[in-house]
Amino acid sequence: MKEKSVSQAIEYRRSVRIYDPNKPIDSNKVKKCILQATLSPSSSNMQLWEFHHVKSDSKKNEITKSCFSQPAAKTANQLVIIAVRKDLWRKRQMSNIENIKKSLAREKITDPKKEKRALYYYEKLVPMVYFDSLGFINFFKKISSRIYGLFKPTYREVSKSDVRVIAHKSAALAGQSFMISMAGIGYDTCPMEGFDSNRVKKILNLPSNCEISMIISCGIRSDKGVYGDRFRVSFKEVYKTH
Repeated sequence: MKEKSVSQAIEYRRSVRIYDPNKPIDSNKVKKCILQATLSPSSSNMQLWEFHHVKSDSKKNEITKSCFSQPAAKTANQLVIIAVRKDLWRKRQMSNIENIKKSLAREKITDPKKEKRALYYYEKLVPMVYFDSLGFINFFKKISSRIYGLFKPTYREVSKSDVRVIAHKSAALAGQSFMISMAGIGYDTCPMEGFDSNRVKKILNLPSNCEISMIISCGIRSDKGVYGDRFRVSFKEVYKTH
């Protein structure tokens, strides 16, 4: 099958509810699409995501039950679960710091001031945003941003709930990249939000403080796999110029 262009893949992608049981998909190709999804942008390049590729029938059946046995899960050939791992922020922070240091070494930059400026964001600012162990710290961050905002443009999304939204936005970007990549090779997907997240985390042995962003079913659509024609509200209703 000839691979589609990005525009063709976007047009082709639909949320498929029923997959053809006689048309299996190659797990290695799905894995490649996941790899491409990891190239998606993420806030501060923190990459607070994990992709759980469910290929075994036994595990898929367990998760299907936690998805209320909806057809998109029940008929899927494979599942991809995107978990938000905000709890790994310190590890991701250090990975970025190490990468910056390696980049500076490759570029033979030995100026301590330049190195300090390059590292300041991850060593000082990132912990201010992601550290959330005590409630009063979050309150202080929110109040501080409001006060500073009276005098100059200020970053305001600093509370625990704000950071949670940020992490899920990054995961959603990766999810879309994965689905477009799948569509590009003629594979179908359906992003599902109807599931018991606690049970899914238990099945995957995930820590309780991580969150499931979405479960994406994968396969080849059946003749009745797409429910109706694509509907979108008028473009002029959502497109604004300034």
